[in-house]
Amino acid sequence: MIKVYCENLKKTFNCEPGTTLRQFAKQCGVNLRWPVIAAVVDNQLKELSFQIYISHTIQFIDFSHPDGSRTYIRSLNFVLQKAVYELYPEYSLVIDYNLQNGMYAEIRELEPEEDGTPKAVVMSEEEVASVKRRMMELVAADLPFTRQKIRTEEAVRMFRANNRHEKALLHELRGKFFTTVYFLDGYPDHYYGPLVDSTGALSAWDLESFGRGLLVRSPSINSPYEIIHTPYQYKLFDVFKEYSDWCSILGVRGIGALNHAIIDGKARDLIHISEALHERKYAAIADEVFKRRDKVKLVLIAGPSSSGKTSTSKRVALQAKVLGLNPVIIEMDNYFVDRDKTPIDKDGNFDFEVLESMDVDFLNDQLNDLFAGKTVELPKFDFTQGKRVFRGDTLSLGEKDILIMEGIHGLNPRLTSHIEPDRIFKIYASALTSQSLDENNNISTSDCRLIRRIVRDGSFRGMSPEATILRWASVRRGELNNIFPFQENADIMFNSALIYELPLLKYYAEPLLRRIPSNSPASTESIRLLKFLSYIQELQPWEIALIPPTSVMREFIGGSSFIY
Repeated sequence: MIKVYCENLKKTFNCEPGTTLRQFAKQCGVNLRWPVIAAVVDNQLKELSFQIYISHTIQFIDFSHPDGSRTYIRSLNFVLQKAVYELYPEYSLVIDYNLQNGMYAEIRELEPEEDGTPKAVVMSEEEVASVKRRMMELVAADLPFTRQKIRTEEAVRMFRANNRHEKALLHELRGKFFTTVYFLDGYPDHYYGPLVDSTGALSAWDLESFGRGLLVRSPSINSPYEIIHTPYQYKLFDVFKEYSDWCSILGVRGIGALNHAIIDGKARDLIHISEALHERKYAAIADEVFKRRDKVKLVLIAGPSSSGKTSTSKRVALQAKVLGLNPVIIEMDNYFVDRDKTPIDKDGNFDFEVLESMDVDFLNDQLNDLFAGKTVELPKFDFTQGKRVFRGDTLSLGEKDILIMEGIHGLNPRLTSHIEPDRIFKIYASALTSQSLDENNNISTSDCRLIRRIVRDGSFRGMSPEATILRWASVRRGELNNIFPFQENADIMFNSALIYELPLLKYYAEPLLRRIPSNSPASTESIRLLKFLSYIQELQPWEIALIPPTSVMREFIGGSSFIY
């Protein structure tokens, strides 16, 4: 008999060698709020078919756990992949990127347009309905997802036979003898994490037309049996689409193609092209501000954590100077309320993420005074004392002056509720990567930002990768409540993602993540991120040296010519 500790029940049980996690959950009588989807075994995510042969610590998880939600969505994508392949084998399904209201996918011709952009096959409502019906049939059949390790050469042949050429290239370049392949009713594919037991576990989802493709809706993490229909985000969709098409034109939409380019010595070109695109975007933003200079006196920049807001504000300011404007950057953090008035979160800690932590009335009064030609004394928030102080710093606006402020609440209309809207130009900045590992494994923008933050915190803020990971859930809650609901209020969106950034960040992040001990509560996430990074070819130091000192990436790795 094997002794196994169940974290959910805080108790040790005996079990027979070869017992699956599914069987062990029943033996222990584990009863979660929602059905068990997967388990964390010694801080490593495992499917319920995993067999126990040695002692472990096991935590069973349901849909409300982030890894449970990811497991559900991966499995749902496999069902969609299978349905499309059965109905339209002459085309290729591509899971492109996440939107707040679902996963965007396109059915595409195998050959792109002449300029390299994908040639989407726009499905009729009847054709979309047929895909949805087939998915419903597959779910109703409660078909098992099975897993095998096969020789990589055989896996690559399977992927190419099913028109998964990006996936085939990725695994061909990894240099591994064996590859894990999942099967659904004989159809093979590869996923970068566990799947649910069977299709019958996928009880809630929806499929509808959107843009040139499909929108796959999955449940909210707080309500796994309900599809919550959130508003469409057309501006965000356009930014994702532009970046995705641009990656396709350059031939590096998939990580396999990106790895191939780096191995072939093309990192220099990728860096130069990526930075040139950013420069054009910064200039275009400044041009829009300049066109409205007769009215606009305030540029607000908002975005989630590690989106490059500070670099964006500095680069836009530079481009504004080129046009003859005089940008003045004001720190929004100086408008916090005093510490004794700061709201408290549910854990009893000061909540600096909510708008109520800002002195909105005072900020509006000062801005309106500036717009009226008055001189104001700017505050400075003393974080040690926890209160606002004044040190004689004054400001008045000249004819060519324009204020630039960046902060998480920049797009919330309540922040500037007493200011005429046409005096404000709003920018949303985020790392909206549209690159994918392969055709049906997209890359999470949240993961990219977390890796950025791990690197930055480790280099400049004295924070361990473990501490950054453990704080990330709180950061994400703040984003979901205070940033994402307002992103469509932006006049323009800036995508700070760079084609070369994951190969760059891997160089810095991997050593940091490997320092996290296996028994740490952050270990499960570090293992997941390390597995993700293992598919990426890292840049070499001489290639990293080519990154210009004004790049947004210098905000995270150091060497910037800007002062942060």
